Amino acid sequence: MPSTNLTFTSQAEHRAWLASQAALPAGFRVGTTRFDFTPSEAPKPAKMTLTLIALEQPTPDFAAVFTRNAFPGAPVIVGRRRLQEPAVGAVIVNNKISNVCAPGGVETAERICAETARQLGFRATEVLPSSTGVIGWKLPADAIVSHLPQVASALAGGSVMPAAEGIVTTDLYPKVRRATVGAGSIVGIAKGAGMIEPNLATMLVYVLTDVAVPRAELRAMLTRAVAASFNTISIDSDTSTSDTVLVLSSGRVPCPDPAAFERALTVVCRDLAEDVVRNGEGVRHVVRVSVSQAASAELARALGKAIVNAPLFKCAVAGNDPNVGRLVQAIGKHVGAHAPDTDVSKLRVTMGGLEIFANGVFQLNPEKENALVAHLRSAELYASAAPQNGVFTPPIHFPPHERCVEIAISLGSGAASAVILGGDLTHEYVSENADYRS
Repeated sequence: MPSTNLTFTSQAEHRAWLASQAALPAGFRVGTTRFDFTPSEAPKPAKMTLTLIALEQPTPDFAAVFTRNAFPGAPVIVGRRRLQEPAVGAVIVNNKISNVCAPGGVETAERICAETARQLGFRATEVLPSSTGVIGWKLPADAIVSHLPQVASALAGGSVMPAAEGIVTTDLYPKVRRATVGAGSIVGIAKGAGMIEPNLATMLVYVLTDVAVPRAELRAMLTRAVAASFNTISIDSDTSTSDTVLVLSSGRVPCPDPAAFERALTVVCRDLAEDVVRNGEGVRHVVRVSVSQAASAELARALGKAIVNAPLFKCAVAGNDPNVGRLVQAIGKHVGAHAPDTDVSKLRVTMGGLEIFANGVFQLNPEKENALVAHLRSAELYASAAPQNGVFTPPIHFPPHERCVEIAISLGSGAASAVILGGDLTHEYVSENADYRS
């Protein structure tokens, strides 16, 4: 569950709230710059944003987790190397092109890191690269390098908002979350809208803190926080080749309570994970699936993922149609294939708190059907808009609320549980991804 239950009536109100969360922890600066370029693979004008997150001095206390996709992007390859380095002082991020399996991609990433380091007075190995966007295209290396002095000169303290805005691609709005730990703070930003079912990490996520947590402890904490947050979401079941979650500590503030810090880190990660789902490409409903009394944690998590990724059920949710047969079908499909010894006679399913399946049969009536429709409509972020010239354009660029379609499943066969978040499947999602490169 999110740590808050926010409601916004306008984009301006949402932006004001983001700004109120965006104060940078001590020891950090961020800057951005934007430039025009022409991709060599598709010769038509495009724009790229460079985002630089820099510490005032490199820190030994950093942690990262990356995608398990077998075709990782060059920045992930370089990032894994950086985990062995004694310190990291900056992250240079570009959008538009993800630098995945592109000729010379690793060499390009290292060149960009070296030039960024020169601008900052750091070592090349103290800069970590990140890229997001089209897979397979080459980065415009010369153009990026020529604009690094501009992004370095733009570095400023105060607010993380420039970075939160700079890293987005198809996101409808930036994402910022914060927590206070003693005299220090944790501030996180995330980019992510599509190609999302994390496997170890997710999208691009940068978490900054001035609380001093030693490297080994920070890395163990991040692994646990990711397992409880980003690894429990799915928008479309596709694991990105660029997934990265990075935590940097400037070490300016003593850590009064390591356990409290980890709890706060987990809250920030969970809130960002839900923000990513709510901001998913074309998502009009967030679906929260709570699985309980499962025989194992693995079954609970996998069953939740199977439900939020079931295409027919996702379509029904998009249409505010409580077609719960599609939900029970998805449950039965996964259990039959992966846990066939489960006693399904003990299965109980609720939606919006209403029992819809128990004792092996559906528990439905006209009043309940109407209540289920009302529950779906109350969770809708915005109504589907008619396409203009074949293009679907979301009518809002802010999250009006944090409500979800609530599904609870009790298997009655154990003590394990999991909570999984996903989204519906809409016209807007198909349109966005049909036209992604065009």
